[in-house]
Amino acid sequence: MHLLVCVIDHEDHLDAILSGFVELGVTGATLIKSEGMGRALEDLPVFAGLQSLLAQSRPQNTTVLSVIKDPELLEAAVAHVKAVADDLTAPGTGIMFTIALDQVVGLAQGLDRDGRSTSVEPDTD
Repeated sequence: MHLLVCVIDHEDHLDAILSGFVELGVTGATLIKSEGMGRALEDLPVFAGLQSLLAQSRPQNTTVLSVIKDPELLEAAVAHVKAVADDLTAPGTGIMFTIALDQVVGLAQGLDRDGRSTSVEPDTD
């Protein structure tokens, strides 16, 4: 299992990313409103030089967290986010990474492709 973490800077990308996840079969995700370090530091005079960089980014981001068991589904989800968010290569578009998970506790249900609740069996390997 892997944790897919996407920090999306453009809110207009979020709906397309989540609807694509459902179409792919990603059964659940958690969304957290988040703020980058640059935004938090912009009020400090020492970091006034960051203002030009901050002008390119949104004041608030959305962090999407999803535990994905199937490696092929993980790759499809990563490719989907990159397609929607312009490969995340431009400054101020976001960041994405995955983390291998040794244990997952409490992963009980998600949504199927039709939006219905479904049980997710923990990996016993």
